[in-house]
Amino acid sequence: MAAGDPVWAVGLMTGTSMDGIDAAALLTDGVEVRGFGPKRFTPFAEDLAAGLRGAQGLWPGAAGLEELSAALDAAHADALTYFPTTELVGYHGQTLAHDPAGQRSHQLGDGAALARSAGKPVVWDFRSADLASGGEGAPLAPFFHHACARLLGLEGPVVFVNVGGVANVTWVDPLMKRPEASGALMAFDTGPGNAPLDDLCVRRGLGAMDRGGALGLGGRADPAVIARALNDPFIDRAPPKSLDRNAFAWLEEAVAGLPDADAAATLAATSAALIGAAARHFPDRPARWLVCGGGRHNVALMRQIAAQTNAPVEPVESVGLDGDFLEAQAFAYLAVRVANDLPTSAPTTTGARLPVSGGRISG
Repeated sequence: MAAGDPVWAVGLMTGTSMDGIDAAALLTDGVEVRGFGPKRFTPFAEDLAAGLRGAQGLWPGAAGLEELSAALDAAHADALTYFPTTELVGYHGQTLAHDPAGQRSHQLGDGAALARSAGKPVVWDFRSADLASGGEGAPLAPFFHHACARLLGLEGPVVFVNVGGVANVTWVDPLMKRPEASGALMAFDTGPGNAPLDDLCVRRGLGAMDRGGALGLGGRADPAVIARALNDPFIDRAPPKSLDRNAFAWLEEAVAGLPDADAAATLAATSAALIGAAARHFPDRPARWLVCGGGRHNVALMRQIAAQTNAPVEPVESVGLDGDFLEAQAFAYLAVRVANDLPTSAPTTTGARLPVSGGRISG
């Protein structure tokens, strides 16, 4: 691939749900999005999913991780067989632990091994360079959010809300041409997203999640729990900032005595309240909020987010994007930026001292 030419890249993303691989192809030169290609979700085998859940919180060198990494790489190699014509791969890997204060973040997966299996270049280890530059190493999708806002001709400012295990926001000024330019972006984690609610459902034998928000819609939120979350020092801390999946682990005990529906309603309302509180940090009031990630399927959560904001709150599908694959597309986009030595993060998105082109290229 020649520098600056549009190429078909495929992004591979595994989130905190640890249920499988989102893969999506994207045509881009690393600046503009030229086209959206095939996308596919590949579920993990149960033993791999269980292994990844059990490895949460582990750092490199822990017993059993070498074998688990090999299994994860093999699952990604299988997923890539459905994208034979793509020229470049963006491989995020599975996050096991994130400690920005200690300048470390652990994504399981070996991009060099995947490159050998796939027979094409793989960009991976996206966070280390940002951390070394004083950044949080997260979130990394904001540069892609900026590209999408410009592609769609959105009038800003606009906020992208990603509700995964952890929730994060990207405030975008689409009139700014370069994402690394001062004033183009502000991004940060807001607090827990789906993780506490998913964990509650699993612990209580209610399934893997509150599907559609049906459980939460039938309950009443505990205002004391929400108030405690809003008083957490993280909420007032100026961005950029990021969180580990289990940063608000006290929520588990806080809802332990509540009936199922009330506990689900409380956790959804807490996530929404923290998303709404993010607006205090924005440089300007957004014209709309666009929600991606699994949380946008939770009706209770979406209603609560809308109640916290003074602008329209809509799933990203309302502007023609696919909220299930936006992060996978983001890592396809970032892979091309890395290949072209373009920055993938900046002081306003991660807190890095300067714009950073993160990621290693293997193959």
